Amino acid sequence: MNKILAFSGVAAWALMAACSQPTQVNTDDQDPDLKVINADSLGKHIEVLSSDDFMGRKPFTAGETKTIEYLQAQFKQIGLEPGNGDSYYQDVPLTEITTKGADSMMVESPKGKFALKGFDDYAIWTQRTEPKVSLDKDELVFAGFGIVAPELGWNDYAGIDVKGKVVLVMVNDPDFGTQDSSLFKGRTMTYYGRWTYKFEEAARQGAKGCLIIHNTAAASYAFNVVQNNWNSARLNLATSDYQCAVVGWVTAPATQKLFEAAGLDTALMQKAKQKGFKPVPMGLKLTTSVQVKVKKDMSHNVIAKITGSKRPNEYIIYSAHWDHLGVGTPDATGDSIYNGAVDNASGTAGLLELARAFKNMKEKPERTIVFLAVTSEEQGLLGAAWYAAHPVYPAAQTVANINMDCLNVYGKSKDLIVVGQGQSELEDILKEEAEKAGRYLTAETHPEAGSYFRSDHFNFAKAGIPALYVENGIDLVDGGKSEGEKFSKEYNEKHYHQPSDEYDPEHWKMDGAIEDLKLFFKVGKHLSQSDKWPAWKSGSEFKAIRDKQQHH
Repeated sequence: MNKILAFSGVAAWALMAACSQPTQVNTDDQDPDLKVINADSLGKHIEVLSSDDFMGRKPFTAGETKTIEYLQAQFKQIGLEPGNGDSYYQDVPLTEITTKGADSMMVESPKGKFALKGFDDYAIWTQRTEPKVSLDKDELVFAGFGIVAPELGWNDYAGIDVKGKVVLVMVNDPDFGTQDSSLFKGRTMTYYGRWTYKFEEAARQGAKGCLIIHNTAAASYAFNVVQNNWNSARLNLATSDYQCAVVGWVTAPATQKLFEAAGLDTALMQKAKQKGFKPVPMGLKLTTSVQVKVKKDMSHNVIAKITGSKRPNEYIIYSAHWDHLGVGTPDATGDSIYNGAVDNASGTAGLLELARAFKNMKEKPERTIVFLAVTSEEQGLLGAAWYAAHPVYPAAQTVANINMDCLNVYGKSKDLIVVGQGQSELEDILKEEAEKAGRYLTAETHPEAGSYFRSDHFNFAKAGIPALYVENGIDLVDGGKSEGEKFSKEYNEKHYHQPSDEYDPEHWKMDGAIEDLKLFFKVGKHLSQSDKWPAWKSGSEFKAIRDKQQHH
């Protein structure tokens, strides 16, 4: 871009912003309870949790033991009660499943046989624990997007029994790539578009296998990301209700071969975007296998609470994941400890700061406030999934979840990015509190990536509990959007999931994290002193679950 044009564009934006954006105010003057939230205290917790002594906080290691003992000690010191009966811990049984897929998948059609090549054409695995799982001349059915959404009148499994069969489905939603949000949500991915949902629904339908057709734009990552998990170890919850024998992805070229062998036109994939589409048996039979090795172990969530003064049986849950990647491949400097300072020692430290603020409130919260540090987020949101499946506090009595994953360490921002905007009324409360602080909310720039389904709050949403998740703002008070985007890009490219994600007091500006924590506190305080229940907004795929629950 021409530098003069770029500058004039920024200057014009800045001028408009100056006219339209509110001025930031000191919220401590509005609410003395906020003064407890402290940058020095927050920084100290991050420094400890992300130190080399904690060895990257990986589940099942000595790093886990140090982490959960530290969190328990801090919760006790703050004066919080144990959150799980008389314990600060919730056991999370996990199973490590290491798979080795066969080198090929044999495809039989009326026209003859051919083989697809493992890794190149497809990547498969299993969530089952028997020593070997197989497809043995099992029928293949094209089931469109593999979605059953009664509230939208959509059923890709209508009129067919897929029990014992393999379903071939597309990733994302039927309206992906369009601006038409009249059916699903247009450019914004719903949970029905997530690959995890496709596997879950296929299993609910009794399918033996589920293969997802890879598309880089629709998945938001290239096929090499899928290949990275070929014949690898995955952590799973020790029990899962719905599990196909074989799950995985196939490439677009391999899909083309399957359609040709079936005598079908790939235009069928366009037809599947229309309401009323019916699944199509492909007349193909698949044969392949997966070898399985299993290891079981126990990890832990850490949980503490402040009992509400008036409505102790109504719960507000703050969550953050304590885990990171442990010790791994050394970087160019020889450092092999993946400290995870931003991701997510920062959010875990934020949990402790919020606990301190709520404990020191002049007027005690009327509802119970729960502080939940979950395990194994990096392995697939497993600690939160276990809590949602085995809740200490019933979902129907849980008012809301506020989740923190990576706090802002680059300085105060005028904005906050709401992930999955339009989901629940929690956003309206956040907007109100942000405006009081002279800040504003904005939507995520890539809603098609489905970020709302990629952090721990999502498991609360699946249980019907309104869940709020925000990402750091990029419109910095010092430097504006260009500076904020630079910091964000630098972290994602150089430090995310790298040994270099370390505590950096020399360059970090903790005031941004503090301002965000104050807003998270204000939302929780608002809820804690109210008898109202925030609802899912119409159009949310989680609304029907909540509607079935009884609040009282």
